[in-house]
Amino acid sequence: MHRRSGLLISAAVCAVSVGSAFAEDSSDPIIIPIHNWSSQIVMSNAVGQIFESMGNSVEFVSTDSQAVYESVRLGDATLEMEVWEGAFGASFRAAVEKGGIHEVATHDAITREDWWYPTWTKEACPGLPDWKALNECAALFATPETGDKGRFLGGPVDWLKHDQEKVDALGINFTVVNAGSAAALWAEIAAAEKDKTPIVLFNWTPNFAEAVWPGEFVEFPAWEEGCDKDPAVGPLPDKIYDCGNPAKGYMKIAAWDGMKDKWPKAYATLQKVNFTNAQIAEMAKLVDIDGMEPEDAASAWLEANEAVWKTWTE
Repeated sequence: MHRRSGLLISAAVCAVSVGSAFAEDSSDPIIIPIHNWSSQIVMSNAVGQIFESMGNSVEFVSTDSQAVYESVRLGDATLEMEVWEGAFGASFRAAVEKGGIHEVATHDAITREDWWYPTWTKEACPGLPDWKALNECAALFATPETGDKGRFLGGPVDWLKHDQEKVDALGINFTVVNAGSAAALWAEIAAAEKDKTPIVLFNWTPNFAEAVWPGEFVEFPAWEEGCDKDPAVGPLPDKIYDCGNPAKGYMKIAAWDGMKDKWPKAYATLQKVNFTNAQIAEMAKLVDIDGMEPEDAASAWLEANEAVWKTWTE
């Protein structure tokens, strides 16, 4: 665990008003987990800096994006800012069932996480976005690593997207290769753009990429609750994962059950935190396009959006 001080926002921005109806917050640090994609890191730093401007102590800790829900449930971490339905819904629900963690709020942002391609790929494989076109065009996506099969570039392994299970269930003639980070995904798109090489890879919204590289999600059989667990759900009666991910997924904020009693003022603020798709994409852009450090990006976003977040602290 390491301590990372929130950057000074500005005297005007830091002058927050906290209602006197709440008991005083503990002097113990609020533990905020950090993962491996830019919007989550910037958002977590922004909320951490808001807490610090209220007089709280904050610590940031790098945490596995699946195991974090168990950490929050046990109180080893205090909260999670980005609970994406597609990637983390199962881990979150499992932790909630055990007890110790709960949903604090749901962002206005609507999420989608699935196989995606830039527009030039459709020119080479015009049957897209229908997933069946992938088999017809598999050779276009082949690499020395995948032989005569197409390559699907997945996200980091700990995002647990079950892409191989989807390939197996639907009989897609592709090999799943996992990237080591979100930055590696963007580098692959940028490299492919130079000579318009067809590429299909994991992507999600909201993030900055949709503004930089127009594209589309592959349309798999529609998600139905249970298609990842029950063979009877979905188009293939003997398969699981014979479906895409939720096309209109949630993004929630979660917290340790003890937060509301230990840090009541910070918890009251957290209940009001709410980001839109555009705001989250802008946070990611500050790091992934503008090259800012996450702490600086968080401070810049807070400076530019005082009217948005200051009401959360009142």
